[in-house]
Amino acid sequence: MRVYYSLYGRLLTMEALYNGFKKVWKAKGAAGIDGQSLSDYASNLRGNLEQLLLELREKRYKPLPVKRVEIDKEDGGKRLLGIPAVKDRIVQQALLNILTPIFDPDFHPSSYGYRPNRSCHQAITKATLFIRKYDRRWVVDMDLSKCFDRLDHELILKAFRHKVADGSILNLIRMFLKSGVMVGYQLEATETGSPQGGVISPLISNVYLDAFDQEMMRRKHRIVRYADDILILCGSKAAAENALKVATKVLEQDLKLTVNQNKTHIAHSGEGVKFLGVEILSSYTRIQEKKLNALKAKVKRITKRNRGTNLEGVIRELNPVIRGFANYFRIANCSRELKRLTGWMRRRLRCLQLKQWKKPAKLHRRLKQLGYKPPFKYIKMRSWRNACSPLSHLAMPNNWFNEIKLFNLEGVKTGVLAPYC
Repeated sequence: MRVYYSLYGRLLTMEALYNGFKKVWKAKGAAGIDGQSLSDYASNLRGNLEQLLLELREKRYKPLPVKRVEIDKEDGGKRLLGIPAVKDRIVQQALLNILTPIFDPDFHPSSYGYRPNRSCHQAITKATLFIRKYDRRWVVDMDLSKCFDRLDHELILKAFRHKVADGSILNLIRMFLKSGVMVGYQLEATETGSPQGGVISPLISNVYLDAFDQEMMRRKHRIVRYADDILILCGSKAAAENALKVATKVLEQDLKLTVNQNKTHIAHSGEGVKFLGVEILSSYTRIQEKKLNALKAKVKRITKRNRGTNLEGVIRELNPVIRGFANYFRIANCSRELKRLTGWMRRRLRCLQLKQWKKPAKLHRRLKQLGYKPPFKYIKMRSWRNACSPLSHLAMPNNWFNEIKLFNLEGVKTGVLAPYC
């Protein structure tokens, strides 16, 4: 194994910091505890980078504490994020650019989270391959409790020392880990964990969990891991029970993490293995129900009839949401589901348009323009039921939605597995 001794010098150039800034700028993100936004930093970019470079050269650089932000999780809990200051994100990104080529090539081939040229789709495809081609239908679905918050600092540094012997680089990593977190106006020390939200935190977690990956490989267990989402794929229930015991020991005793016993379980592909938003079954893949419900909730919010936004504006807002959903979940066998969603969304948009027309006379005018002959029925324009009436369909046929640029979910090719590494 190659060990790198002189890496800090690679950080001490304007080019390295500018490349770091470009990636941070592209990723956007909120201001840290100093309140300085990316736009503020960019307004005097050269001066700010020169000052940052001087601090790094003279070893005066010290990261600010991260800003604590809480976001809601799907299960009702809170996810704790730590938002570093802009200058700290730049240094972390520059450091990440140096360390990623050193560590990434030797990571486990079935580790897919936060790695260059790897994706959720590839992880899903790999798990599907194990289940269907190699008949590993008993699956240990592992859940780690607050993984990022419980990484042991000494074990992190020990893992980095396997390949990095440059004390200045290791000291930078230590400073990021120990920088503290600002909760309101109170500074709290960080004795464990790496702030989820930090630029370098994903690499830290991958370096940390690679010990688990390699141990499972040594024991000839087939795994697929995306960050802290872990599947262990086995040929029998007994093998799965044994794999669960081994994995729990490695994670809890060796890596000092906590396995969530309430969520960790053994599943069979006949009933569905939940992974990264989909359920993988023995012969097909479907979208998880909670993901469909989340999409419907977003669509309902965007297409509310009392928003006061015209149909064109609503479709402009709606398209990125449904296009992103389709592009992600096209890996599932979901053509029927997408067809049902399309019909439901068109009905909501018809309902919205009827309300905006207000009076039946405008609906009748539209029908005359399309060449239909009166007399026409007078219908309630605010009725959900009437949004699927024959008159509504005649006035707003399916192909009309294509003309007004609504993204067509029915045209998405589904069941498309990704090339995997």
